[in-house]
Amino acid sequence: MILGSVLNPVNSSMLAVALVPIGRAFDVPPSQTAWLVSGLYLATAIGQPVIGRLVDAFGPRRLYLLGTALAGLAGLLGTLAPNLWILVASRVLLGFGTSAAFPASMSLLRSESERTGRKNPSGVLAALSISNQVIAVVGPALGGLLIGTGGWHLIFGINVPLSLMCLVLGALWLPRTTPPGRTVRVDVPGMLWFAGSLTAFMFFLMNPAVAHWYLPVLGLAAGSVFVRRELGVAQPFIDLRVLGGNVPLLATFTRQCLAYTTSYAFFYGYSQWLQEGRGLNASQAGLLLLPLSATAIGVTALTGRRSRARGKLVVGALFQCLGCAALLLLHADSPIWLLVVLSAVVGIPHGLIGLANQNALYAQADPARMGSSAGLLRTSMYIGALFAAAANAVFFRNGATSPGLHAMAWSLLGVAAVFLVLCTADRSLGRDMTPGEATPAPRKGAYP
Repeated sequence: MILGSVLNPVNSSMLAVALVPIGRAFDVPPSQTAWLVSGLYLATAIGQPVIGRLVDAFGPRRLYLLGTALAGLAGLLGTLAPNLWILVASRVLLGFGTSAAFPASMSLLRSESERTGRKNPSGVLAALSISNQVIAVVGPALGGLLIGTGGWHLIFGINVPLSLMCLVLGALWLPRTTPPGRTVRVDVPGMLWFAGSLTAFMFFLMNPAVAHWYLPVLGLAAGSVFVRRELGVAQPFIDLRVLGGNVPLLATFTRQCLAYTTSYAFFYGYSQWLQEGRGLNASQAGLLLLPLSATAIGVTALTGRRSRARGKLVVGALFQCLGCAALLLLHADSPIWLLVVLSAVVGIPHGLIGLANQNALYAQADPARMGSSAGLLRTSMYIGALFAAAANAVFFRNGATSPGLHAMAWSLLGVAAVFLVLCTADRSLGRDMTPGEATPAPRKGAYP
């Protein structure tokens, strides 16, 4: 489960130090290489809840194996890509392929929790969180090492052996769960309307302009049809009535989006600035993010078994604000020690926020929809990542310069401040994150 669930964050973070070499290889500006980021995140934002719902309907093992196989094929396509847009296509395939492991893992954990009577397997949740958070911050260093060894192609090629390992281990060890006794209908039209709405909004965010006014209009129209359908079918893709009544879970999704808007904008913006604004190479930029990894590992290890979420989120939000403010101090001649300290400080929220929101989801989501709820948590995360990619495209339109970094830092500081207010105001987070503690009872007959 851990190996499968890290395929997505490792591919997200390795690319942070590869955007500049890829742009040089294909002679394209940052505004075009940003599609490598948004392509993965758009596919993941759509794929996570869709595949999560399929996990709920057909069991986690089958979806896990299909998803990791697709990830391996996507890695092979990216390695052989002759141009930027084939590379973008491989990232889209990679996004869909890596969308299966996390919903499958959360579904398996919840079913095993019910089978064994352990209400909150905090140690396993912490292990999943540590692996995802740590690999996200180790990714730039790994990416820099691979690029220094054999070029940017290796950050795509590494998916082939990783996916093969997932397939072998999954086939050997993942349990064959019993399918639901009832007939489950997959709401394919609902999934398509959801995907269409999200795609239209994200295309607009990648290049916001008055001339593209039709994109948000199409997004709103598709979203309206989606809502009307989901409220009218017996077995919807997303049960909006129950979701709308679960305010703590909605707050968790919102926090996830805000937190990762800041996190991913820092990852990609800071990494590009280190290479273009500070004049470092890809390997050096990756090494300068290692303190972030070390801090995240230590913080998650120290706090992983504590199920209360509010303190972790408030402290994480405070350090996000501090990290964004510190970006304003950076210039082309900033000393290396300052860059190391900044990376270490930003590692603190990385070690706190993801784990806290994951624990909150585990307590707040209905067991019958754990897969789709876990998918929506990841969707919230990657919507934030898409906002971050859009910010990089806007603020680095003419390159990753220090003025562009400072302008982005001011906007991220505002996002982090809103995140801090939401964490402080949510009283439900003060309770122990045990399943059912923070969740209102589902309405009778709401779930098929």
